[in-house]
Amino acid sequence: MIIQKKQRTYIPEKLEVKWETLEPLFLELKNRDINSVTELEQWLRDRSELEAALEEDFAWRYIRMTCDTANEKLVQDFQYFATEIEPKIAPINNELNKKFVDSPFTDELDQDKYFIYIRSIKKALELFREENIPLQTEIQVEQQKYQAIAGAMSVTLNGKEYTLEQASVFLKDTDRSIRQQAWEAITQRRLQDKDKLDTLFNLLRELRHKVALNAGFENFRDYMFQALGRFDYTPHDCYKFHEAIEREIVPVLQEQAEKRKEALALDTLRPWDMDVDISGKPALKPFSGGQELIDKSITCFNKLHPYLGERLQIMKDNQLFDVESRKGKAPGGYNYPLAETGAPFIFMNSANTFRDLTTMVHEGGHAVHTFISSHLELNDFKHLPSEVAELASMSMELISMDNWDVFFENKEDLIRAKRDQLVDVLKTLPWVAVVDQFQHWIYTNPDHNNEQRREAWQQIFARFGHNFADWSGLEDARDNLWQKQLHIFEVPFYYIEYGMAQLGAIAIWKNYKNNPAEGLDNYLNALKLGYTKTIKEIYETAGIEFNFSVEYVRELASFVKEELAKLEE
Repeated sequence: MIIQKKQRTYIPEKLEVKWETLEPLFLELKNRDINSVTELEQWLRDRSELEAALEEDFAWRYIRMTCDTANEKLVQDFQYFATEIEPKIAPINNELNKKFVDSPFTDELDQDKYFIYIRSIKKALELFREENIPLQTEIQVEQQKYQAIAGAMSVTLNGKEYTLEQASVFLKDTDRSIRQQAWEAITQRRLQDKDKLDTLFNLLRELRHKVALNAGFENFRDYMFQALGRFDYTPHDCYKFHEAIEREIVPVLQEQAEKRKEALALDTLRPWDMDVDISGKPALKPFSGGQELIDKSITCFNKLHPYLGERLQIMKDNQLFDVESRKGKAPGGYNYPLAETGAPFIFMNSANTFRDLTTMVHEGGHAVHTFISSHLELNDFKHLPSEVAELASMSMELISMDNWDVFFENKEDLIRAKRDQLVDVLKTLPWVAVVDQFQHWIYTNPDHNNEQRREAWQQIFARFGHNFADWSGLEDARDNLWQKQLHIFEVPFYYIEYGMAQLGAIAIWKNYKNNPAEGLDNYLNALKLGYTKTIKEIYETAGIEFNFSVEYVRELASFVKEELAKLEE
């Protein structure tokens, strides 16, 4: 099925994205007379149509650049939008926000339908500062340098060149010397660019701090909590989350590490011992090549619900995947919604590992979210807060597990895969706590130097179990680990959401285990809401709580422990 974009009713079908063609549209919206609530709603729909077209144009520039970071033309196309289009849109968008808030008909809108939207517009007006436009443009351009630096990293093992994602496959080898050789090669390659990344990050920190001061905040942390629309929790709640993870999850993982040490017959666990399968069997190989990964994922989703499989099939038919790792491709993985098309693009770096399977079902959860909320009237209704977006993806990792027999015909391999997944679910939580707490420290101590940052990382990393390995003699590698986390460079403070959503995903899976039909319905009903309700209301629709108290974390940790015990019987 080839996707047909919804017909435009306000902007030209073939709109060239340059300021000369965009400015008249923005000015028409700014100057239009609005004489009734009906006319206001039409104005909102027209504005939404323009925004969706621009978002999709930007999306394709970003996608193409990340697929080939070495292509200077693609980098320039991206930078053109960031430097020539966005800075001109920002002030007039602020004018449009004022026009909306000042309209006498805004109060006549259905407050239930528009509550979240109105709240977001008011917050954007509050934060807008003209002097931040050039700073935000500079930040946008500078932070993309991380992708180019990371995308150029490769190592040579046994005479063959590998991307870091491809080389990480050797960390699962049952031969410890091979694991160590791969780990050391990857680590040394990362350390080569340590100073370059420190310099880049120091510039980003400085620019972000200026943005916060201009907007009237003491620090960038407090600014970002407002900019990210965190209406449902505070920095203090994040610290409570960190504490709950330290108390309830770290001890469970410490037990798992002891089991790993015994199973591998080692005196101490080193960082290169943490990914190998403790059964002594070769690494799981759920598929061979990108096409097989896509096809098996479609079958897996179909077994869960035909609607889900159809969405991935539509993406395949429309060439909306780039899944295999290669040199020059940006690191990581993402699902990028195409605002006008109503479908997404999935980007990832597959090296034929089990981790790639979980990445695919994770991004597939995001993809389903894009499709199922595409009917919503305004583009802004689909601008998901990360706490909701990541709930969709992380839940899919768990509720799809019973259909992983598509990838693993051997029952023992399927059990191993489920067990690895559950341990990974738990391992996610302390890492999220480390990255989040580290960012709190960075931005509330804006004048720190590299050495102070290194010490802060060290202390926080140790508090959450330092990945449950012995780092003696590897201190440089340990203290540099934060640089591999793309989010710290590109999307600051976007990380705690993974932890909150991981807890939510465990709760959704628990409900699904008890009643599959109802659990899946609740999950899909929550996704259909997009961002038209508060985070707490969306979680309630999914049949779960937005809660990260010690007691709640303990309850969910106990459930995962029980499920792990069943797999180990």
